[in-house]
Amino acid sequence: MSPKAFNLSPELHEYVLAHSTPVDEVARDLIAETHSNLPKQSGMQIAPEQAAFLTLMTRTIGVRHAVEVGTFTGYSSLAIARGLADGGTLVCCDVSQEWTAIAQRYWKRAGVDHRIQLKLAPAIETLRALPREACLDMAFIDADKEGYVGYWEELVPRMRQGGVIFVDNVLWSGRVTDASVDDANTVAIRAFNDHAAADDRVELVVLPIADGLTMARRK
Repeated sequence: MSPKAFNLSPELHEYVLAHSTPVDEVARDLIAETHSNLPKQSGMQIAPEQAAFLTLMTRTIGVRHAVEVGTFTGYSSLAIARGLADGGTLVCCDVSQEWTAIAQRYWKRAGVDHRIQLKLAPAIETLRALPREACLDMAFIDADKEGYVGYWEELVPRMRQGGVIFVDNVLWSGRVTDASVDDANTVAIRAFNDHAAADDRVELVVLPIADGLTMARRK
């Protein structure tokens, strides 16, 4: 597998994967199908080490109520669903029936489809329709970058104390520190990073996993 992390050589990436929980057959087939059928969009898929991390953190936190913003072909949702506590549920927000149809096949194959509620609608609408009380254990944001601040503002008040939000692509292949880059996505990621870092409702760290992963804990 080619590394998604821009700061890892292929050799180091292979070493990371070799010393982590192995990618199983279901996930490996999902990765392969995504790269084969959607080569231009396949970079949107999370890295295998990210998937292992999400499953591990979901189990460690004891997650029963989770939300994902941006599902694509379902690798991250598969990872989260596998780590849910008994009776746990994951609400997935996406707008593509085509991409999530792939996800649904793999959720079923992995035996976790009963844990996932797919909402095909603009994510901001789905989030605003969620209960207002602070009941979420975990959230994962990996969707349109210009929407990140809005998703964050809907999710933070709904996180229980100690609940965790993960946000993907926050290093944006290193472009966040390149002053010569000013496209809309890069500007949006910079704005989100500043916004999250200044939010006193959470404590957070930016982890150099794959393309950068913010981990924020609700105080």
